Formats: sequence, structure tokens, C-alpha cells
Amino acid sequence: MASPGAGERRPVSSEIIIERDKKKLTDLPAELLEYILCFPVLNYVDILSVSCTCKRLHDVCYGRGKVWGHQFKLRWPRLQKNYRHNESHDWLKEYRTRYIVGLQIRRTVVSISKRFFTEVVLGDSFAEIESLGAPEHFCEDELLSILNTDKRKSLTLKYYAKKILYFLRQQNILRSLKVFLEQPAEQQSALEGAVLVDQYCNPLADVTLENISAQLEELTDKVRKCLRVANPSHPSQRAAAGDCLVVEDFELQRQVICALNTVLYEQLHYTGNECDFYNPLNSYIHQVLIRRTGIPISLSVLYMTLARKLGVLLEPVNFPNHFLLRWCQKQRRSGDIYDYVYIDTFGKGKQLTAKECEYLIGHQVTADYYSAISTSKVLLRMVGNLLNIGKRGEGNEKSYQLLRDSLDLYLTINPDNVQYLLLQARLYFHLGIWPEKVLDILQHIQALDPSQHGAVGYLVQHTLEHIQHKKHPVLPEAKLRSATEHRDVQYSVGLIMKHKRSGYNCVIYGWDPRCTMSQEWITTMRVHQLSNGANQPFYNVLVQDGTCRYAAQENLEPHSAPLEIAHPEVGRYFSEFSDTHYVANEELQARYPEDMAETLGTVGELYHRLTPTLGSEALLPSVRHSGGGATAP
Repeated sequence: MASPGAGERRPVSSEIIIERDKKKLTDLPAELLEYILCFPVLNYVDILSVSCTCKRLHDVCYGRGKVWGHQFKLRWPRLQKNYRHNESHDWLKEYRTRYIVGLQIRRTVVSISKRFFTEVVLGDSFAEIESLGAPEHFCEDELLSILNTDKRKSLTLKYYAKKILYFLRQQNILRSLKVFLEQPAEQQSALEGAVLVDQYCNPLADVTLENISAQLEELTDKVRKCLRVANPSHPSQRAAAGDCLVVEDFELQRQVICALNTVLYEQLHYTGNECDFYNPLNSYIHQVLIRRTGIPISLSVLYMTLARKLGVLLEPVNFPNHFLLRWCQKQRRSGDIYDYVYIDTFGKGKQLTAKECEYLIGHQVTADYYSAISTSKVLLRMVGNLLNIGKRGEGNEKSYQLLRDSLDLYLTINPDNVQYLLLQARLYFHLGIWPEKVLDILQHIQALDPSQHGAVGYLVQHTLEHIQHKKHPVLPEAKLRSATEHRDVQYSVGLIMKHKRSGYNCVIYGWDPRCTMSQEWITTMRVHQLSNGANQPFYNVLVQDGTCRYAAQENLEPHSAPLEIAHPEVGRYFSEFSDTHYVANEELQARYPEDMAETLGTVGELYHRLTPTLGSEALLPSVRHSGGGATAP
């Protein structure tokens, strides 16, 4: 046999060398394998597959938890703030729990539209969410995941996810408020209480005590700089942030008050909101800081908090119709109302005598009204203002929500107030929500004040009837466009319209072949002045400005350039915005089963597009009642 040439390989010996140098993935150190398995391109399905290949990789995936910890943080990055960097956790367990909670939350959110679509006001307490017993931060993270998807899609899912998130955050804030109220009175901060009120009424806003305190610290620094000009040796210049400074000398206190007025009212232009006094934003401390305007009580909380940081104790005074602060002119606390100067924060920090305070309200008051009050009473007055604004509202969902929120807060602080307990029961009864809770409230009222037997008895009787009615609900009939009585209806749900007279943009979510409002409404809205009067189709529309209106057909026309309607109730009726129209959700489609095809045909004609073929999704059954709004047709 000829010897192999110089350029030829020896296959047998080569195979032996390759076999000796061959390394398997599983031969790598565990740390390196973990590093490889934590590459961002791998998801949880990949990790599950890898862990099933052999015992070695299974042990690496599940051994120290690093791989599943990485998967957890990769999939749910918002949750990282809930874990300390160096803490050890069973990450696989955390992953599984979060995954299961996500499925449960989505199932619940999907089911809500079917159960509550025909309700005028969403009143369920979402007790099923609480009954899951799931970690609160997992529930909230899943709801936020729903809300952060494509803004034009899953509108109904987002609508109810937002409602649930609102409820869950409020329950958490209410617990914090109860803990706050259990503290000794001298440890309760008016600022912290005001922030809790703000958070409860604005649970979806990013309002935190830390953020508000940081903004007040910046204001305090500005006042210190102003003080430094007047008195470089003032004690406030030597105090570090967080120090409990007390300035005893009256002249040094006066310098603080002067600097405070200069910064707030002259430099930063804070002012009392006289033009829009009854705007609820005036009562929310984060809005007072943003808008630099408020009402006497909110400005007073801000003012006395800043003064306290600079060593001056100012006390809140529950003066009628005009909240004030008092500043003692004696070394020790005095019981004489004339030993105090009264500061009107609504009036740019003006200093008043006891007699001058009476000029603010135009009549005399007893000495009791000049007394300092506790933090809980400050909060009661603050919440009472919001409650009165809710009562003054227009009877829409926004004003009802404010009324409900302020009643919740008031009765958390003062749970045995019969007047407001009765108001809460009447409100829930009027809205047709929480009948079982209404009965609980009425029972509590009866125990507190038997003299309320008449009002309680009436509400109990009608609430029991309402409970029986809810057991056998009567669903509205579907409205068929093909029916003879509907032959005059030109437009369909989901179309984006423009009002010819008022010029507003809107989307149709319901219609009637004739006006169904009361004769009083028809007269008030001058419907008889229309060409066809009340004897024409009328449409329920969601308007761009956030209102719901009832518009006559002759006043509506399809919009020439369809646009999204930024109305908070859009998701209640529609599942998607599709460039030229809104797609009705299942419930609305069941109420108007023939409208979807009509809408697609109209859109195709109006905007020069081919009408898409209707899929099975477009024909799914769905619902909605046609409610009217007290606005011009």
C-alpha cells in the first residue's frame, strides 16, 4: 500500500485527537451556564425546554434561582422596585405566582363588561379581585400591562382595567388613612393627611408624599435664601434638612413670615383662586403646587408646613367660610384670641387682628371659632369642601364620583356622622349600586339614631325591591335596522360625526327612531324648533369634550376627517378605533346587531375604501341602553 502523501490527513488519528478535545455544553461551569441562559433572546419557554434536556441543565436552571430571577425581571420590569437588590427569593415561585395572577386578573376584567354593561353606573366593589388573595403589586402590574398596550385596541379591556386599578389603589390609600388617623394627634402631619386626600381622589395620578415633600423642600430653600439677605445669621441658615428647628424669638419669627410671603406671593405668584373657587383641583395639594393657586385651606396647609420647616409654629383655625392660620405673639401659648395674629393665606399672607377677621365674613363670631383645631378636623373641612363641590355638580358621572370619594373619606375620618351616612345611602340608592351595602349603612344609621326610622324604613323597603329586581334583570331588546319602525335611521353606532350647529366631534353609541326624552326636556331644549321636531331619529353620542349628548339626526353629519374621540367612556362601548370608525364591542353589537355591517358600508362609501368582508368577529352579539343627556339636540 502506498504511503499517504505529505498533504494527506490520517483519518483515524485525527478522529482520536478531535474526540479528546471535544467539550460539551454541560461541561461548562454553572456560573457560565447561568450567564448563557440569561441572554435576553431567551424567554421562559426556552428555559423550560432547556431544563428538560438533562439533569445538569435542569439543576442550573433551578438551582440558585438566578436564571428564573432574570426571566422574572425581564418579563415584569416594573416589579423590580418591590425587591431589594441583595435579597434572596424563590424566583420560580414568584414567576409562577405572577403568571397565575395575570391570568386571573385578565379573566376577571374580560367578564366585567358582560356583567355591568347595562348598568348606568359601575358600582361593584370588585370584591372578586380582593378574594383572589393575590399580592397587590402583582394585580396592579397586570392591570398596568393591559393599560399600556396599543392605545387604539382592547379599549373595553382597558376601560375596566382602569376602573379596577382605581378601586384597588383607593382601598390601599384608605388603609393608609386609617393607620394615619390611629396615630397620636400630635404626630399627625396636615401635609401627610392632605396628600392622602389627594391620592384617594386621584388614585391614578403619580402623587406621593416623597415627591410633595421634595417640592416643599425646594420652596424652603428659596425662603432660606431670601432670609439670608435680610439676616445672614438667622437660625434657619444653620439648620440641616430634616432638623426639627424651633425659633423662639418673635423678631426672628417675623423675618421667616416676611420671607415666606415674599417667596410665595411676590416671587412665585401663588394666589387664591377667586375666579374658579369651586374647582376641586384647588383642594389637591399636588395641583396647588403645579398651578400655584388654591383655596384658603389648601394654601394654609402649604404655608404652615413651610413655616414649620423654618422653625415657626402656625396653628390652623377653622374660621367660618374662610380658613385661617394663627400666630401667637406671646412666648407661651395663650387662650386670649387677641394675643394672636391671624394669617390669611388666600389673601397673600395678609395679617389680621381678631376683629379684622370678622370683616372677611361680614358678621361677628364667638371666641370658639378662633381656636386651633386638630389635623383630623383640618382634613374633615378639606373633604367637606370636596363634598359640597360634588353636591353642586351637574349630576354626571364625574360629579357623582367626587361625591362618592369625598363621602368615603369623610366617613373614614368621622364614621358615625348620621347626616353623611344617610347621604351615602341615598346616593347609592339613587345610582342603583351596592344595594347590600345600602342595607348595612341603614342598619348602622338606625343603631346610631332611631329617630331616623322614617327615612331608613323607606330606603330599606325600596332597596329590598331593587335587590329582587336585580335577581331577575330584564335585558333591553336588540334594535334591528331592518325593522319597519327604524326605516328613518340613517346612521349607525361607531360612526364619527360632527354636529352641524354646535360644531362638536362625537361618536354614535346608540339611537332611537324618535326622541325618547321627557316633554320637559323637549321643551327646555327647544326641540320643537327643529325642522322635524321630536319626530325623527335621535342619537346617543360621546363628545370630544367628555360629555354625553342626545342629538337629532338633522343636526348630525359624518365627519369629513374621522378622528379619535377622547372620551372616558369610549371603552365601555367600543373595542377598537379603526382609523375611520369605532368597532363596537360584543355587548354593543348585541344591542345593535345589524349596525356593524352598516357602519362598514358607510365608511367604505364615505372615505373611498373598499368595504372589508365581515368576519365572524364583526357578527358577535353585544349591548347598550340608550341613555339621554340634558344637552341641546
